[in-house]
Amino acid sequence: MVSARQSAALDWPALARFHDLEMRLGKAARAHRSTRVAYEFVRFGIKQAWACLFGAMMLALILGTYWFYPKDAALARYDFLVFAAVAVQISMIALRLETWEEARVIAVFHVVGTVMEIFKVANGSWLYPEASVLKIAGVPLFTGFMYAAVGSYLARVWRLFDFRFTSHPPMWMLAPLAVAIYVNFFAHHYVADFRAVLFLAVGIAFARTWVHYKPWHEHRRMPLLIGFALVAVFIWFAENVGTFAAAWVYPSQRHGWSLVPIGKLGAWFLLMIISYTLVAALHASRAAQPSAKAGLRPAATRRTGGPASAASAASAESVQNICCSSAPVRGTYASMPSRP
Repeated sequence: MVSARQSAALDWPALARFHDLEMRLGKAARAHRSTRVAYEFVRFGIKQAWACLFGAMMLALILGTYWFYPKDAALARYDFLVFAAVAVQISMIALRLETWEEARVIAVFHVVGTVMEIFKVANGSWLYPEASVLKIAGVPLFTGFMYAAVGSYLARVWRLFDFRFTSHPPMWMLAPLAVAIYVNFFAHHYVADFRAVLFLAVGIAFARTWVHYKPWHEHRRMPLLIGFALVAVFIWFAENVGTFAAAWVYPSQRHGWSLVPIGKLGAWFLLMIISYTLVAALHASRAAQPSAKAGLRPAATRRTGGPASAASAASAESVQNICCSSAPVRGTYASMPSRP
């Protein structure tokens, strides 16, 4: 027997306190079609804003310090951003605005992003115009948190919208594709740029993939490739905010701020595939492990979306069926007796 997933708000205690109020508002909104549509739209926006919380705080810090941080302060602005980002991270965990799982995702993205930053800065792809002490090979340590903000968004939005997928490529296909994209970010400085080939590979891999997301009671759907493109556009906007505030500068902006080259959209689109694969692997790993605390286990589904036998729920296949099913799965878990 498959049960529906509990409200995503209950994953964050800061939101859980508003659950009953939201249920009452939702009940009132269902009275008329116009209010149902408006309420679902508002819910969609609020969920997106909650998913962007860490990234929004980082952008606020970058803009705030650009406008108000003393230029003659003993602590350099970039170094202040490092301490501020760490303080935000600790505060979000302490106030339970962020889960430990999301903190682990942020840590992974911080490392992956910093490694690429060191290489790219050394090769002149962009630069950091202000002085700092807390840096590695010319890269201020706060920059890793900007990559981490993307990982935080993906981890949160996945749960908030209860993602389900149709015709999703398997992890054994995504993993080497993500590695190839990451390697190309380095290798194209020395050999041919295989970006066009990678775009084609991504298009083929996700050509038939739909993401089913749940703003309210029903799952809506859209092609996952469009979702990647939309997120890349928003990251491009965030880059424009960051470069305007001199958090980093592209060569074309050395003599004055201008819009980030539109070609960067392609780079962020490909970086989205790396980010998505890391988060998808995290969710696949979690789905494959029974929850002793809740007394639940992942529900196995066949490629047709129907129930499978218990014997078919072996680890790798179970992961593929739960996270990347060929049919959207409305319920995530099947009930089983709790362990003694």
